Amino acid sequence: MDAKTILKEHVLKIASLTDKEFDYFFSHFKPETFKKGQSIITEGQIVEKEYFVIEGCLKAFFVNDEVKMYILQFAMPTWWASDYAALYNNTKATINVDCVSDVEILSLSNANREKLCSELHQAEHFFRWRTNRGYVASQKRLLSFMNNDAKTRYEELLKLYPALYNMVPKHLIAAYLGVSRETLSRLYNASK
Repeated sequence: MDAKTILKEHVLKIASLTDKEFDYFFSHFKPETFKKGQSIITEGQIVEKEYFVIEGCLKAFFVNDEVKMYILQFAMPTWWASDYAALYNNTKATINVDCVSDVEILSLSNANREKLCSELHQAEHFFRWRTNRGYVASQKRLLSFMNNDAKTRYEELLKLYPALYNMVPKHLIAAYLGVSRETLSRLYNASK
């Protein structure tokens, strides 16, 4: 499937746009490709875009002062990624976004998203729904970290995103779960 069709199927699950309206909506996106390991957003830079994944996988992460990586999000096909605090507040990035694999994405500038929302009610509906859904997922993840042990978080990850385990290197899954690579290996072996 081409990028336009993938985005259209994604959007039309939530919003009712005519073909003409969707063509206009799509015209505000820019197709881009990046290689595995390439950075899309680097801490300290101004963030002007969000990214819709067509193919591949992104990771949004933070590295603390002790050089420990914390993965906030993976973004697989039909998922969105950015430093949303920086994007919405016009501030510098506090997180990084880079490519776990080669990726094909559609980028949308903050200005174009706002333009679409002001011109197309259904676009505003779609973006509001997407933002709300992202907030709920973040809240669930935070509650899981506060209430569940590593084994339960690991089982939740496998249940919610089974494809992720084969798509993402294990040290990144460990960073996402907040455990060491060795602990992840023990959890994997125990679940067999």
